[in-house]
Order: sequence, then structure tokens, then C-alpha cells
Amino acid sequence: MSTANEQTTAKIPKRVIWLALAGAVGGFLFGFDSSVVNGAVDAMKDEFALSEAVTGFAVAVALLGCAAGAYMAGKVADRYGRIPAMKLGALLFLVSAVGTGFAFGVWDLIFWRLVGGLGIGLASVIAPAYISEISPRHVRGRLASLQQLAITTGIFAALLSDALFATSAGGADQPFWLGIEAWRWMFLGAALPAVVYGWISYTLPESPRFLVIQGKEAEARKVFDSIAPQEDTDRHLREIREAIEEDQLAGKKGSLRGKTFGLQAVVWIGITLSVLQQFVGINVIFYYSTTLWKAVGFQEKDSLTISVATSVTNILVTLVAIALVDRIGRRPILLAGSIGMAVSLGAMAVAFASARGTGSEISLPGAWGPVALVAANVFVISFGASWGPLVWVLLGEIFPSRIRARALGLAAAAQWIANFAITLSFPVMAAASLPLTYAMYALFAAASFFFVMYKVPETNGMSLEQAETLFVPKGSVKV
Repeated sequence: MSTANEQTTAKIPKRVIWLALAGAVGGFLFGFDSSVVNGAVDAMKDEFALSEAVTGFAVAVALLGCAAGAYMAGKVADRYGRIPAMKLGALLFLVSAVGTGFAFGVWDLIFWRLVGGLGIGLASVIAPAYISEISPRHVRGRLASLQQLAITTGIFAALLSDALFATSAGGADQPFWLGIEAWRWMFLGAALPAVVYGWISYTLPESPRFLVIQGKEAEARKVFDSIAPQEDTDRHLREIREAIEEDQLAGKKGSLRGKTFGLQAVVWIGITLSVLQQFVGINVIFYYSTTLWKAVGFQEKDSLTISVATSVTNILVTLVAIALVDRIGRRPILLAGSIGMAVSLGAMAVAFASARGTGSEISLPGAWGPVALVAANVFVISFGASWGPLVWVLLGEIFPSRIRARALGLAAAAQWIANFAITLSFPVMAAASLPLTYAMYALFAAASFFFVMYKVPETNGMSLEQAETLFVPKGSVKV
């Protein structure tokens, strides 16, 4: 094996970069479609005379669709391939964009939001699986991190387009092009990247690892030769065949089942990584930031601008993670990120303990306002440079080839359910006690440190097949 320095300085084939970027477009749609509702929610509420509860459900129902789509993605990808799953995701995105844009009632709106969630769930699984399976080992971390970069870019694009539509029309509820309200154009705008993603999916080769599993070794050889001509194709094919044979000898034959609470241990590791990524409360910053900004002195009208700025910060720190992941490894970045999140969330808990007022009328006296503001941004930076992108990297490389798509689908489904739980629980918990809420998130951040320390080995510089062996208990057959 080459040294780490040689690996990180080796030239990346241009075709591999293109394939990884193309695969990551699903992440862009993931970020765009999940965030575009932010600018439209008030206008939707007025248009359909929605109660607070129904409004919340209309927004959050997409997350349930995401969980279902992520679970479905594994089955589709393993049976039909990674590329057909991408095509299905693009179709769901397109249908959801048009349907939501022309929704005529609340239940119609909720249905199309659910369809969009299915597309997001598919994209959240297929992109990291595909990118990991076509990437050379020495740059797999950087290329797999493109998934998170695409997600953050999609969030930024959605918030920016929302602001542009609303500003140009004089308000989200005001008529714009063709007399159609601006909030509807916010959703219709998602049709463009959906069409682009669909077109791209017709230009991509199938994953070589999926082709080997399907017995199409000659086709897999052609793909390997085209994406990494300087690497040993025979070795890649041999490692994949050996992994498949060991799966069959172990009697697994692609099953997720195992002795650890009904699932293989590696599947539980993936699920735990996914749940911890959400339980630190990252989406609270993006979904419920208005209370924080008002508490430190900002006006509500500035919240959208602040959200856009936060999303730009998220993009920049993701670039930092991409630059470092194949140089210093996964574990050091995750561990540092856990420390940063725990400390910053702890600082927010202490700051809000001094808050005055109740509900949405709280304020932070003296220096506690700036402390909370700085802590919130340190939290976003710590997450964006570590747990944001690197969880997707690990989910793409820790699972055996025969179960990768389904295991990743299950882990992603758990992630969306955790996201749903945090999103719905925050308003209730915050009303009871903001300090305790942020303290709870800080405890999960601390737990993430110890989980990585004791359960997640380093996978930097290894082939996917070599990385799999690290997550097998000593003395057992590789599964």
C-alpha cells in the first residue's frame, strides 16, 4: 500500500471527479427540496388557512417521506442498480416540484410534499453509495464528502431563490410570473435541477461493484478501466469477488440480519452514526433559528438573510473537511468535531439559562447574547467540518458490498426519523426549558465523541473491501 502522503498527492482522474460530481447532484436536490419550504411556509399557511398544527405537519411530513424513500432506495438499488434508482429519484423530485407548485388544497399539498420526501430519501442513499463505489481508495473521502457539499449548496440555493422570488414579487404571497404567486414559483423552481439530475443519470455508468455482484464482470472491468486506468483492475475485481464469496460462506447472502439485536453489528454502527448526527440538534439551528437571532437582538425580518449567511458558512467549512479527510483521516476530524459541538452547545445552554421573558419574547442580557451567537456559529462550523460530511463518507464505505445499498438505506431512514423527532420535539422542549434542551444536545455531542473513540476505526486509504473487515468482531467471519 502507498504511503498516506503518496495517496493524497496522487492525481485524481478527471472522469472520476466528473462521476462523483454528477452523482452528488442528488445531494443538491436533497438540500434544495428539503429547504425550499422555508420561504413559502407563511404564504402557504395563509393561502390554505392552515392551523399551526397542520402547518407543522405539512412541513415535517416530507421527513417521513424521506425515511420511507431511504429504506426503499436500498431495495431498488440492490435489485435494479444504482442508476435506475437515480432516475426514479429524479422523477419523484420533478413530480413533487410541479405538484406542490400547483397544489389546490392542504391535503394535495401534503401529498406532494410526501412524494418529494421519497425523492430526497432516495437521493440521500444513492449518492454516497455510488460515489464510494466509483472512487479510488486514496481520494474516496474527498469525493464522498461532495455529497454533503452538494447538500449544503442545495440549501443555500433554495434559501437564495426563495429570497429572490419573494423580493422580486414584493412578498411570497404576491403574484409573480404569469400571475402565479411567488411561493408557488419557489417550488416550481425545483423542477429545473430535477430535470438536470434526470439527464445526468442517463449519462453515468453503473457501479462496477453492483455489476460484479450481478455477474457482469466484463462490464465492471470496462468501468474500472475508464475511471481509474492507473490502478490495478484485477485486484479490485478479485477483492470484490472474495468479499462476495465470504458473504456466501458466512450464510448471509446479502442479509442485514445478525446476532446483535436482530441486525449485523456494522449495520448498528451505521444507524448509530446517523442518529447521533441528528441528535446533536443541527437542524434546530436551520429550522428554528429565528428565536435565537431575536434573542440576541436581531429583527425577525433579518432572519432569512442570516439563514443564507449560515448556509454559506456551512458550505465553506464543508470544503475544509473535503481538503482534510484524506490527509488526516476520518477519526481525528470526527473527534475534534464532537468536542467543538459539545463545548458550543454547552455554552448555549449556559447562555440561555440567563434568558429573560418567555416563548418567542425571550432576550439574553449583557454579554450572554453575543456568547450565544458565537456559540451557535462555532456549533455550525464544528458540525459542518466533521459530522456533516464524514458520516456520509463512513456510511458509503463501512458496509459489505452485497448489503451496502440496503444497509445505507436503513441507516439513512434512521437518520430521517431522528431528524423528524428533533424537528417536532424542539418547540415543545424549548417552551419547557431552552437551557435543558441545548444541554441535552450537548450530551449527545459528548456521546458521539466516545462512540467514535471506541467503535469507529480509521478507514482512510483502504479499499471498500478492506474497510469492511475493520467492523467485524475479532474471531468472527467477515459479514
